[in-house]
Amino acid sequence: MPERPDYPTLIRGQIAVLDRITTGAPGLSVLQQIVRLAEETLGARGACFVEFDEGHGRIIAASGVCEPSIGLRVDPLPLETADAVVATTGAGSLHAFFGDGGPPGNVDDGRPPGDGGPPREFSNDGGTLGDSGTPGNLGDGGTLGDFGDEHQAVLAVLAGLVDRVYDLRSGLPAHPEPARHQADRDLWVAVTSHELRTPVTVIKGYADTLTNHWDTLGEPGRREAVRVIGARAGELARLVDRLLSAASEDGSVGSSPAGPFDLTEALREAAGELPSDLRQRILFGELPSGLPKAYGNRDSIATILTELATNAGKYSADGSTVEICAGTDDDTLRFRVSDRGVGIPPEHVERAFERYWQGDTGDRQHHPGAGLGLYLVRRLVERQQGWVSLRPREGGGTVAEVRLPRA
Repeated sequence: MPERPDYPTLIRGQIAVLDRITTGAPGLSVLQQIVRLAEETLGARGACFVEFDEGHGRIIAASGVCEPSIGLRVDPLPLETADAVVATTGAGSLHAFFGDGGPPGNVDDGRPPGDGGPPREFSNDGGTLGDSGTPGNLGDGGTLGDFGDEHQAVLAVLAGLVDRVYDLRSGLPAHPEPARHQADRDLWVAVTSHELRTPVTVIKGYADTLTNHWDTLGEPGRREAVRVIGARAGELARLVDRLLSAASEDGSVGSSPAGPFDLTEALREAAGELPSDLRQRILFGELPSGLPKAYGNRDSIATILTELATNAGKYSADGSTVEICAGTDDDTLRFRVSDRGVGIPPEHVERAFERYWQGDTGDRQHHPGAGLGLYLVRRLVERQQGWVSLRPREGGGTVAEVRLPRA
C-alpha cells in the first residue's frame, strides 16, 4: 500500500466526476467512476460501494479485485474490515481494499466447504476481514487503525461525492420508496391476471374445438390442437410455480438438498428443457467440462436458467442468439446468459430484481410479464450463498451473471 494517497489523481478525478454530475450523467456510471477513483488514488487492489437497505446492503459498484462481487448481498452493516478503508455515507459505504481479499460478506463457520461440506454463510456477527481473507471470506485481522489519517480523509472526500450523486436521485438503482409498493402490487395483480387468463382461454378454446369438431378436424388438425394445449398447459404450470415460489419464504416450492454438482452438466441439461423456440436460439460459448464442483441446489439451475434465458429472449429480436457460458475463479463458479436485445439502463440493474417490477419498454404486448422472473432468480441464488447481477453488454444487449460457491 502506498504511504500517501495520489493527490494529483484525486484532484483530476474529482474535477471529472463533478463535471459529469453537473451535466446530468447517469448516476450509476458516475458512482462507478468514483469507486475506480478511490482505487487509483489510494493504490488499493480494489474498491466497492455498498448501498444500504433495511438490515442489509448490496454491492452495486466495484472495481479491481472487488468487481466480481457486484450484486453480492452484504451483511451486517456498517462493514468495518481489517484490510480496508471504509467511509460511510447517507446512502451506503465506500470501501477500498488493500489485502489479498475482496469485499466481505460471508463468514467461514469453521467447517471446510470442500469435500461436500457446507458453503460459507452470510455473517450476522459483525466479524472483520483479516489480511488472509479472500473475497467474501472472513479471517482474523487488525483494525482500521492500520491505515493513516490521509487515507481515511481521501475516502471521506470521495464519499461526499457519492452523497452528491444520491442527492440527485437520478439514474441510480436505489431501493424503492415504500409509497411505490402498492402501485407495483396493483400492476402485478393486473398483469398476472392477464397471464393466467391467456393460457386458460387458449386451452379451453382448443379443448372445445376437439370436443365439438373431432371428426371434421382430421388427424393433422387434432394433433395441432393437442400440441397447442400441451404447450399452453406447460406455460400455465410454470406460471403457477412462479407464483407459489414468490409467495414462499425461501423462494422455492420443494427442492433437493444442497450439495456439490457439475455446473456445466446442469446448464446443458437445463438448456435442453427450454421451450423449443427458445432452445433453438441458445448458443453455448465457453462451457468447460473440467470446472470444479459448485455447491448448491442442482435442481434450481433449471429454474434459474429458464428465467434468465426467457428474459433474454423476450427482450431480443426473434431468432437472435442467447449465449450461455461458464467459468471459475479462486472462490466462485459463474455462468452468464447474454443477449443482443434492447439492453438495460444502468439505473435499472438493481430494480429489475424487485418483485412486481418491469422495465418500461413501451411494448407490453410483446414484452408481457408479472415482474417475478428475476426476483425469483435472486432469491434462489442467494439462498445458496451466491449472488446474481445484471449489466449492459458491450455492443448492445444485457449480461446476467450468476455466481455460486465452489464445493
